[in-house]
Amino acid sequence: MTKAPHTNPDLIAAASAVLDEMKSVAASLDYAALLTDDGFDVARLPGETDGARFASMASSMQALGDAVTHELRIGDSEYIIIASGKGYVVQLRVAGHPMVLSALFDNDATIGSALAVARTFGAKMARLLTELEQHPPESTPAP
Repeated sequence: MTKAPHTNPDLIAAASAVLDEMKSVAASLDYAALLTDDGFDVARLPGETDGARFASMASSMQALGDAVTHELRIGDSEYIIIASGKGYVVQLRVAGHPMVLSALFDNDATIGSALAVARTFGAKMARLLTELEQHPPESTPAP
C-alpha cells in the first residue's frame, strides 16, 4: 500500500526542495504550493497563508477550470492565471499526476515570466513524481 502524497515524507521533502529551487530562480515568487487534486497540501514555501485552506481553494479552482474547458469543448485546461493589483497567481496541473502547482508572484514579475517559471517547475515536479513512483526510496527496517 502506498502512502497518500500529502503524508509521504519522501515526496514532501523532494517537493519542498523543488519549491525552494523555484524561489531561488524567481525572486518575485512570494508563495508556492504543491497540492493534490482533492485539496491536500503536499509542500509549500513558507508564507502567511493557511496551507490547508489554500490547497482546498486552489484544487476547487483547478476543477472549475477543467469543467469550463470541458463544457466549452476546447480541450484540456493548461493553466489558470489570476491577476490582481499586487501580483499574479499562476496555477497548472503537474503533467501525468493528480497534482497541481500553484504560485503567487509579485508585481516585479510579468505574467509571461511567471508562467514560464511555473511551467518549468511544473515539468520538474512531474519528473520528480515519476522518478519517485518508479524508484521509491527503500525503507529502513526498524531496529
